[in-house]
Amino acid sequence: MILGKSKIATGILAGVLALALAGCGTQAPATPSAPPAAAQGNAPSSNTVTLTGAGSSFINPLMIQMIDKYHGKYPQLTINYQSVGSGAGIKQISEQTIDFGATDGPMTDDQLKAAKGGPILHIPAALGAEAVSYNLPNGPKELKLNAANLADIFLGKITKWNDPKLVADNAGVTLPDTAITVAHRSDGSGTTYIFSDYLSSVSPDWASKVGKGTSINWPVGLGGKGNEGVSGIVSQTPGAIGYVELAYALQNKLSYATLQNKDGKWVLPSADGASVAAGAATIPDDMRVSIVNAPGATAYPICGFTWALVYQQQTDKDKGLDTVNFLDYAIHDGQSLGGSLDYCPLPANLVTREEALLKTVTYQGQPLLK
Repeated sequence: MILGKSKIATGILAGVLALALAGCGTQAPATPSAPPAAAQGNAPSSNTVTLTGAGSSFINPLMIQMIDKYHGKYPQLTINYQSVGSGAGIKQISEQTIDFGATDGPMTDDQLKAAKGGPILHIPAALGAEAVSYNLPNGPKELKLNAANLADIFLGKITKWNDPKLVADNAGVTLPDTAITVAHRSDGSGTTYIFSDYLSSVSPDWASKVGKGTSINWPVGLGGKGNEGVSGIVSQTPGAIGYVELAYALQNKLSYATLQNKDGKWVLPSADGASVAAGAATIPDDMRVSIVNAPGATAYPICGFTWALVYQQQTDKDKGLDTVNFLDYAIHDGQSLGGSLDYCPLPANLVTREEALLKTVTYQGQPLLK
């Protein structure tokens, strides 16, 4: 088993938000929409403060970029973020051992009730796609995988790359007589939540035998820690297949599959595909929502949000002020860094709702965001 090392970024918490969905990816929107302007007069504390955060590795490539930019703007503020997986982020924020968490799988009602510091808010901080990456030397670069076949691979039912079911969707391509090695997360993971949520939505067999969650009992495969670990297994193991946030596939130059979406169209992972999926969703007031297997001819089927997790009632004025003002920056000005990493900016109307939610974060009953 190959275990990847979590990246630890020291600096400023990352997140992104805020352009209209039409402007995602590398394509220019037909009718551009400017992001909402940041509220005037909001800034972190002038005191020297250190915040600690942990969780999602899905957002980590973007977070690293955000760290540098925000630290340059406010050098008195340092935030240490550990890319340890969504499950660890949820656990640590619930135990009040960190100042904020980040997760790609929303907290359950039971987890929210068990949190020691009172109500926790889910603030969407990124939107992106998961790639199904594979390692087939001299194989096709855009292998087609339909939903049923993908589920059967991760259930251990399809064990060879030249299985007739895979060949049927890849006419004109020679697939090798090579064993399939499944790579999956070994840690509690929001990336796993999104992937297993998708498989549960398209495969009754998967839904009944495995289900969805940040941690599940995998039928087959090798576990790697973080998106980094799964990327490592796939890149180093001929015949391997795994699921990673798209930025990791691109950074590691991994091949990734073309998937069949709900409308029966073959699509590659992209920010634009995530944008269409998010646009089809009705997002509730608490922001906890699934957008997998969304309708739309160009919708990509495996994508989701990363949420920043923050206590609504802060107990330290400076830390609370720094947290909400950073998030305010992130959902307005900080959002431009996602495009080069293939994250999709969030829609302007959602950002407006998030700003209102941030204004409910208080210290001693007084809102911290003006």
